[in-house]
Amino acid sequence: MVLKVFFPSCCSSADSGILIGRWISEQNSAVVLAVVHFPFIPVQVKQYLGEVQRVTQVSVSVLGSWSNSKLEKEESLSEFLEDLGTIFCHEPWIQISKEGDSKFWSCSTLQKHSKNPQEEEIILVYYDQRKVMLSHLHPPLDTAGQRAEDASKLSAIFDTVARSQVLFMTDRYDEGPIKLTHWQSDGVEASIIVELMKQASVPACMLLTFLLSLVSGICRSRVLKFWPLSFLWNKLSTCEQLGHRLQHLQVISSNKKAQNQNQLMRKANILVSLLIDVALGILLMSWLYRKNRIGHLADTLIPVADHVAEELQDLLQWLMGAPAGLKMNRALDQVLGRFFLYHIHLWISYIHLLSPFIEMILWYVGLSACLGLTVALCILSDIIALLTFHIYCFYVYGARLYCLKIYGLSSLWRLFRGKKWNVLRQRVDSCSYDLDQLFIGTLLFTILLFLLPTTALYYLVFTLLRLLVVIVQGLTHLLVDLIDSLPLYSLILRLCRSYRLAAGVKFRVLEQQDGKPLRLLMQINPLSYRGVIQTYRLPTYSCYPRDSWASLCKKLFLGELIYPWKHKGEKQN
Repeated sequence: MVLKVFFPSCCSSADSGILIGRWISEQNSAVVLAVVHFPFIPVQVKQYLGEVQRVTQVSVSVLGSWSNSKLEKEESLSEFLEDLGTIFCHEPWIQISKEGDSKFWSCSTLQKHSKNPQEEEIILVYYDQRKVMLSHLHPPLDTAGQRAEDASKLSAIFDTVARSQVLFMTDRYDEGPIKLTHWQSDGVEASIIVELMKQASVPACMLLTFLLSLVSGICRSRVLKFWPLSFLWNKLSTCEQLGHRLQHLQVISSNKKAQNQNQLMRKANILVSLLIDVALGILLMSWLYRKNRIGHLADTLIPVADHVAEELQDLLQWLMGAPAGLKMNRALDQVLGRFFLYHIHLWISYIHLLSPFIEMILWYVGLSACLGLTVALCILSDIIALLTFHIYCFYVYGARLYCLKIYGLSSLWRLFRGKKWNVLRQRVDSCSYDLDQLFIGTLLFTILLFLLPTTALYYLVFTLLRLLVVIVQGLTHLLVDLIDSLPLYSLILRLCRSYRLAAGVKFRVLEQQDGKPLRLLMQINPLSYRGVIQTYRLPTYSCYPRDSWASLCKKLFLGELIYPWKHKGEKQN
């Protein structure tokens, strides 16, 4: 039978002593956690291990002995180490000895209480204790069969080292009766600044929690449920983003301790995303308020709006003539053209009415960038929606008129075929029509058919303009979702300390010598960047429609309305 001994590489130069760790009988493996040096009192060692086991819930025990012949020259040391097996009573008793500076160690087992002792083949596996303790193992998502069993075995080793953190709080500077060697034995890593920040974060989190509860109470009040405020709160993307960030702040300021590693990483990702978002927003705000850029932007906005209105007027004049040599219905063409021209006239009057207040509005809007770049982008999306409201009205008018004619033609076409749409059963049934109904249906079908090209042309032009606005708004919201959902802390951790996000391990065979145990080096395989994003991706507030090209073309052909995004709980028309 094969015995696997996981030995920390930091203990390779430790003084002679005893090995303490955990014995995993299911895997016939021993995970060495530390080396206790001479001199020591066995009773005190047992008491110390009992306290560690009570705190960590890990069955820590004395696994065997460690001998470093370079540091200890007594001949009776080996016999003394063998006699320790009768005191601590562990089966099997593992003996590891290092001879001088040799890389090849001797490793053997003693089974004093076994009636039929069998010689076991030993595999010595070196591992980096610090990396294994600080890492979080992410087994493959498609684990099945043998791969799932291997992942569970690795998880037992990682879990043993991670839960034994209390054992690593003792270093060589402690004046206790027990001296240990482990990855932190040269001095416990601690920082006064970090401890002070932890102490100061408690009242800060309490104050932030109180303020957030006050704001969330105002948001849930009945005042916001009345028609104008509820409509704006549900339709403006700025309000949705503010509510989303409010939920993030509630998660960060919560005094509830994270239950597992995923919750801890989620909090860290939200905090880093929020800090980077606010930093980018402050940079944008500082850029806007330098050299009077807001004044230049306000002075440029009115001429741009006038230019867009003039281009739309020229487009409508072109449509009211003979666009591309097409023969249009002149009466309907003139009615639609004048109707849209009147809307453009109203729009120009509306813009010039607001022109004295635009600079002040932009000045206050620029201050909102201190809340984050995503809030500024959402405000930009809402401003684009307000400035192109006339294009949206043109699109809605054209789409509704076109949709009415399409559905009218389809109903009249079923009339010619002797069919009708059964509303109750949601299917097409046969139906007999009299002569008057067929005559009126023929007249209506002819009228709608000859008026369809004029309506379709207006619908096509305004749909293309609407799609242009939708693409701009969609790219803006895509950037907002990218900032909101990207796990920046996990990606930084993967870049700087890749061992913290472990996808598995690999074993490298070291140089071998006859008569010596097989030596392996356990190395951590980091999680891929794609796996990091899939595992720690944060949820976003908006749900983009995942329509296929066929579905989108069908909606455009039938004249159904399209939107750049849809929020939670809404259904797209």
